[in-house]
Amino acid sequence: MTTAPFTPRIGRFCYLALNVAVVVFLLAPIAIVFVFALNPTPYIQFPPVGVSLRWFEKFFASRDFMNALRLSLEVAVMTTVAATLFGASAALALARGGLPGTRVITAIMLSPLMLPAILTGLALFQTYVLLDVGRPLWGLVLGHTLVSIPYVVRTTLAVLQNFDTRLEEAARNLGAGPLRTYFEVTLPLTKPGVMAGAVFAFIVSFDQFPVSLFLVSPGRETLPITLFNYLKFDLDGTIGAASVVSILLAVLVVVGLDRTVGLRSYAKL
Repeated sequence: MTTAPFTPRIGRFCYLALNVAVVVFLLAPIAIVFVFALNPTPYIQFPPVGVSLRWFEKFFASRDFMNALRLSLEVAVMTTVAATLFGASAALALARGGLPGTRVITAIMLSPLMLPAILTGLALFQTYVLLDVGRPLWGLVLGHTLVSIPYVVRTTLAVLQNFDTRLEEAARNLGAGPLRTYFEVTLPLTKPGVMAGAVFAFIVSFDQFPVSLFLVSPGRETLPITLFNYLKFDLDGTIGAASVVSILLAVLVVVGLDRTVGLRSYAKL
């Protein structure tokens, strides 16, 4: 009888312990990357013998890495814009268009999430070869957009499923046209899903390796491809420094959106 009051406490302790274990499991690789990047030795050593920024200096002083970082940012920005426009429009059409075979179309739109990205990259490469267009920048952006659109579609559909259509009907009854209703009612209320999809699109494009492996042109390579080529000949803290920069950039994008448009409402997705 005396152990009954402790049962909820034990359950709560086990629940918290499980959550802490999951968080540690997810963050441990990131911590190792930070240790590798800040360690002065050119190899992973634990515990670290000190703290040094020599690998960050080498990364930012490398012309190849800087060109790759610049190209990755350019492609990620263009991909984010294209994926957001097409993905949000497609989600709206699927949710409101009354199209026949909506479920089939939705499955096709989300299929890049289930297919290995390396198959998508190979298929696009073969298509470009057949069309004899080479490996243009727009082809790389198109490939990244193809694998990024499903994230925008999924998050936008999640918002539209709980959308109160009576708000649009009220706007139309008050004299607003379709475009004005969309930009002043529909778009602001679906902004959490659209912006969440845009965040995913940027991160997926910036870190995209399988698709880029087939579509980049020699001399114009994205950061993941440059890191892959660097690993063929050397393994030092520069890899860790580049990884830390990528992680911090993704965090910066999320924090920037949180400061500008707010991300707390995205938790409802």
